[in-house]
Amino acid sequence: MHAFHLERRMMSMLGGFYPTGHLFIMVPSHQHAGRAEALLIQGGCDCAEVSLLTPQDVQDVVHLFDGHDLLLPSVGTEEDTARHFAELALRGHHALLVPARNAQAVQRVMEALGDVGISCAVYYRRLVIEDLVV
Repeated sequence: MHAFHLERRMMSMLGGFYPTGHLFIMVPSHQHAGRAEALLIQGGCDCAEVSLLTPQDVQDVVHLFDGHDLLLPSVGTEEDTARHFAELALRGHHALLVPARNAQAVQRVMEALGDVGISCAVYYRRLVIEDLVV
């Protein structure tokens, strides 16, 4: 697992955070994140491409939505999802950004993390943000 670095491919056309093909999983603390990494490794997941976001990183990602003055109605949940991330980050929650190419990969990751204490988890599919833990 490595420190998060925002890349252009993680952003939508409007400049918001939208890492298609990734799980964004929030956990209550840095210790929970370390436990999540260990569980992923035990579950056979390669953590070389998994990013760890500190609460500040999460806030920085959320601020990408600041000042968006959309002229078109939004049918998505990007901003609501970002607000939820911000609320959790303000309480000290960390996040993992995990590549997941398909539904089987998502299932494998979520099963591996079963008892880590996930605060929220979403899967960024093309044009859909799928809530995995409510």
